[in-house]
Amino acid sequence: MLHEARSIEERSIENMNALKQTDFHFDGQTGFYRGKVRDVYYFGDRMAVVATDRISAFDVILPRPIPNKGQVLNQIAAMYLQRTADIVPNWLLAVPDPNVSVGLLCEPFAVEMVVRGYLAGHAWREYRAGKRTLCGVSMPDGLKENDRLPQPIITPTTKAKEGHDQDISREEIIAQDIVAESDYVQLEKYALALFARGTEIAAERGLILVDTKYEFGKLNGQIYLIDEVHTPDSSRYFYADGYAERQQAGETQRQLSKEFVREWLIANGFQGKDGQTVPAMSDEWIATIGGRYVELFEQVTGQPFVPANTDDMAERIRASIVAAMK
Repeated sequence: MLHEARSIEERSIENMNALKQTDFHFDGQTGFYRGKVRDVYYFGDRMAVVATDRISAFDVILPRPIPNKGQVLNQIAAMYLQRTADIVPNWLLAVPDPNVSVGLLCEPFAVEMVVRGYLAGHAWREYRAGKRTLCGVSMPDGLKENDRLPQPIITPTTKAKEGHDQDISREEIIAQDIVAESDYVQLEKYALALFARGTEIAAERGLILVDTKYEFGKLNGQIYLIDEVHTPDSSRYFYADGYAERQQAGETQRQLSKEFVREWLIANGFQGKDGQTVPAMSDEWIATIGGRYVELFEQVTGQPFVPANTDDMAERIRASIVAAMK
């Protein structure tokens, strides 16, 4: 592990400034959208996407931002977009700031392509409940949590503007004309090829890409890969070292994702349901979460994480967008 002299949590807590949101108004700006994590500024056929330090779980934005998180997401996504551009064109044009990406404004498809190589997370919870079909895809009997699937499967979800995304089958997507069949066939091919590339890159770093999601859009008749790719918010990773032994012994896998945040919330009585309150998050817990994001950055990229200057993050980010949109 890089920088072993100081723990990742220690390095994270040294930099507790975090960006919860931005509220800019630019010359030439044609629109604005605030998502769960990103603030998006539109400029005609281009957009500037600010990766804030907000964190969400169970489709709820948690009250405290996580230091370094936005930079980690933005820089990992940029790396993977560059390393997969030979598979499918993507929206990214430039990364003018550690927290900012500038790219093409595409019309998004209203589905997320979730690819699973292992029985984990939502898929495991459905399997444990007795279901052997997920989004129209059959799963064999006799599997344990975190077992490798016979081959990667695509379990799409609707892309909800508000509330929870919903599982949906390939057949329903085509029958309801959510995506034209010809386009959907191409999305499947792209998603599986991207997952294969992500698996290869993860293996180079001693990781297993367990599952992930991809979003696609269209511009001038061309399909593009959009949004983030293979980040800890969109993906689940296991450590490859010891995976087989832990499975054999029925032990919990060592993983890098934000699943540990969901597990902490569940343990503290929160799953995003009506009437539930998000538990208080201490400085130490915030630093721990930030440290886990830094850990994943360093594992995935093989590079030490160099935090950007956070003395005046908003002004730094604003100036980078002004310069990029000239």
